Amino acid sequence: MGNHTVTRADLCEAVYQKVGLSRTESAELVEKVLSEISDSLVSGDSVKLSSFGSFVVRSKGERIGRNPKTGEEVPISPRRVMVFKPSNVLKQRINDALVDGS
Repeated sequence: MGNHTVTRADLCEAVYQKVGLSRTESAELVEKVLSEISDSLVSGDSVKLSSFGSFVVRSKGERIGRNPKTGEEVPISPRRVMVFKPSNVLKQRINDALVDGS
């Protein structure tokens, strides 16, 4: 298992290497794609990327939590959270890589 985190710069470099755009154009393309995904999620829409997965925004209601240190009950305010659900294709690729040892 790798300990490398893929960054925006890594994505830009991959687009530069594989697509052949300039580094500046590659960076702009990556930024536009990420911005479009972010804007859709902020507006409450789901984002589905075929063969990769879905990003979904869910609303969580108010609930009572407990401070683990003091045991005191604390209200947790309602909020929206983003959830990622990987596609079956992605899950299969990950599991195949595990079996192959790569």
